[in-house]
Amino acid sequence: MRSLSLIFPASLLVLASSATAQTATAPPNESGSTSKVEVTAPAQPFVFYDSDAQWISGAYAMSNGWRLKVEPTVDGIAAQIDKRHPVNLIAVSRDRYVTADGNIAMEFNRGQQGDQMMMSYVPDPRTAQVVVVTSSTRLAQR
Repeated sequence: MRSLSLIFPASLLVLASSATAQTATAPPNESGSTSKVEVTAPAQPFVFYDSDAQWISGAYAMSNGWRLKVEPTVDGIAAQIDKRHPVNLIAVSRDRYVTADGNIAMEFNRGQQGDQMMMSYVPDPRTAQVVVVTSSTRLAQR
């Protein structure tokens, strides 16, 4: 029985020594082994020039029968489909224009000759549907 009473304190000593080994502090890192974090600035925003919108302005015949009229504005273009109210689109690149809410996007300078365009729009914001319409030809240029 006495041997059992000695085993219990001995096992406690073994457990205590392993616990102190786990909580020991790590050695200090060498200066070459520290981790580094690099921060890069975002790319410069697209700079819009009036001439960018001048060369895409004009009329387009769309693949669904619509007529699209494009005119330059201060920060992009105004697009008018048939007799509807014009919609302002902001330039995000030389060839891409989007509405402030992102529901309409137009991409110009498409096709082999650069005279076609593509428009995508969300007909109902409550659905996940996107409609894509392309121009079959450019009717006129300003």
